[in-house]
Amino acid sequence: MKIAIIGYGGMGSYHAQLMKSYAESAPAYPLELAGIYDIDPARVRAAQEAGIYAFADAEQIWADKSVEAVLIATPNDVHAPYVKAAADAGKHIVSEKPIALSERQAEEMYGYAERAGVVFEVHQNRRWDEDFLTVKNIFDHPEHIGDVYRVESRVMGGNGIPGDWRKRAAQGGGMMLDWGVHLIDQMLQMVKSTVVSLYCEYSYIYGEEVEDGCRLSVTFENGVEYLIVIATDCFRSLPRWQVYGTEGTATVRDWDLSGGMTCALVKHDDNIAGIRAGNGFTRTMAPRVGATVKEKPLPAVHAEPFAFYKNFAASCAGKEERRIKKEEVLRVFRLMEAAARSAKENIVVKERI
Repeated sequence: MKIAIIGYGGMGSYHAQLMKSYAESAPAYPLELAGIYDIDPARVRAAQEAGIYAFADAEQIWADKSVEAVLIATPNDVHAPYVKAAADAGKHIVSEKPIALSERQAEEMYGYAERAGVVFEVHQNRRWDEDFLTVKNIFDHPEHIGDVYRVESRVMGGNGIPGDWRKRAAQGGGMMLDWGVHLIDQMLQMVKSTVVSLYCEYSYIYGEEVEDGCRLSVTFENGVEYLIVIATDCFRSLPRWQVYGTEGTATVRDWDLSGGMTCALVKHDDNIAGIRAGNGFTRTMAPRVGATVKEKPLPAVHAEPFAFYKNFAASCAGKEERRIKKEEVLRVFRLMEAAARSAKENIVVKERI
């Protein structure tokens, strides 16, 4: 199946590289890059220098019967018109996340694809991050650290908001749409319960018109508490994941799966020696030592290579259901919009989502 990429910036060029590797893996349902289209002459030259054909305009893609699918990797505010045009031309569609600027707009975009009878998929690729899959394994299997009651998920950098358009509200910038969409999607894939309340704070450390970070606390009906932290102003990062269970604690330090689990062998240590703490003494905050705990490696889960592309291509061929479903995507938008309202009004939002 031939696919064209619209937008050959950072993500578009990344997809071009991935598609080349995917094709070399001899998949059951191959994808072939037909070419790219970009409004920036410099990006067009970059594609041509890489040996990639450059379409003169989007209309050329819509008219090319050999092109069966498009991947849209433009700034967020122009996803919708390209999705509509692609659906009208009968092309299957992948859109970079977030597909839209609101739940209402996202629902309209799904409507375009449904009426045209084409596959429409959002690139929520971080469902296949191995750090996430490993934490989900811990969450799903109490034999690791018991029943998980609290999860902390963080992504932290020290370079501010990258690029130019991500700093502008009109183009769908800000860290909630950039990273929140991923981390909320991971959260909802992990915790199969209804959200009952949330509280969110945005940060504007760098003085941009959009948030450069956020802190989102979510409570689920089943009692699980979930914290999402996104920061672009941090020069020493906290762990990517911290997971609290009734019988232990797990730490995943980074995407490389460094970290481990500390598992309790007894509920309480009756022989706490206590420690010198600052200018005082504490037994309450003394760490577990000796025979009361056991250190274990993380139960690492490794992702299937090219899982997203495999599923998209097989879906277009009518051989598989899409793994990233419309109702899941719309639920992420509802969470993001509730979080934005919480941050703006400084309130706890108590809604069932």
